[in-house]
Amino acid sequence: MAEVITENSAITTVDASEAKAIGSTCNKSSTITKNSWLANLSLEFSFTPNGTQLTRTKRNGPLSVQKAFYPEGLDCAHIYLLHPPAGIVSGDELRINIQVNENAHSLVTTPGANRFYRAREDLTIGDSKQVQHCELVLANQAICENFPLETIVYEGADGFNTVDVHLQNESAYLGWDITCLGLPSSEQPFKQGRYTQLNRVYCAGTLIYHDRIAIKSNNNIHHHKAGLNKHNVFATFMAYAPSGLLSENDNKVLLEKLRETMIAANAEYKVSISQIRQLLVIRYLGQHAEECKALFVQLWQQIRPLYLNKAANIPRVWHT
Repeated sequence: MAEVITENSAITTVDASEAKAIGSTCNKSSTITKNSWLANLSLEFSFTPNGTQLTRTKRNGPLSVQKAFYPEGLDCAHIYLLHPPAGIVSGDELRINIQVNENAHSLVTTPGANRFYRAREDLTIGDSKQVQHCELVLANQAICENFPLETIVYEGADGFNTVDVHLQNESAYLGWDITCLGLPSSEQPFKQGRYTQLNRVYCAGTLIYHDRIAIKSNNNIHHHKAGLNKHNVFATFMAYAPSGLLSENDNKVLLEKLRETMIAANAEYKVSISQIRQLLVIRYLGQHAEECKALFVQLWQQIRPLYLNKAANIPRVWHT
């Protein structure tokens, strides 16, 4: 039986008189969170006689999941992460922890885009920060695929999004993040605001990949040629194969095929493909999230059979 733990969450608002009263009983170094909403979701997947099962769920706040789906058999559990507010506002802090145990296989996605809305400007009612932190922990011989839909960063946001992946030598991981700055097609470009995307990958406790981009209105990263060069969509697709799965020659052949696929799609100037040790790093820089996802799906369809010995099975929710 799966263990489900649910805790209540509420917005904490502290006015001046309450703060004074609390301050008299708390250590002076303590901080008071105003107008904040903290949400946590922890999921644990285990391999059982009935295949991969979601064996433990712990949630606090608006983050949740429905039951696991099995469109490709019981050995791979598909999970949809749900965030009913559909966006992150100032004071929100969302933390997602996914643990995949030995021999288990999970595919995690979302039914819709994530959003970092315009941040509050009146700091007397609370911090402007908007935070999301996703941590994925894989055991040896565990498989995790992490494919959230795009993240939209609204004009005036103050967002910080982190993805930490903890692997073992015999783990397998495929995952992407897709970021859209503003809504240019709706004439709402991203001109003012801040957004930081941080991706880190650890193997057996050692940091093997660290990538951080911090976009601010005063650092010109969005428009500089050495930055995003006026592009509004940037994304990273990472894939890690178990140690010794592919030979050096097999890796070279795979890289060539992936690059040929992007040339055939007229996307060779939008997508770069490189390999850092066992980690395949694919980057997109362009103007359209749907284009980016379509290109990444093409690459996933080529990588998955080699890394996981499975054909790509597109989640049904992507078609709704």
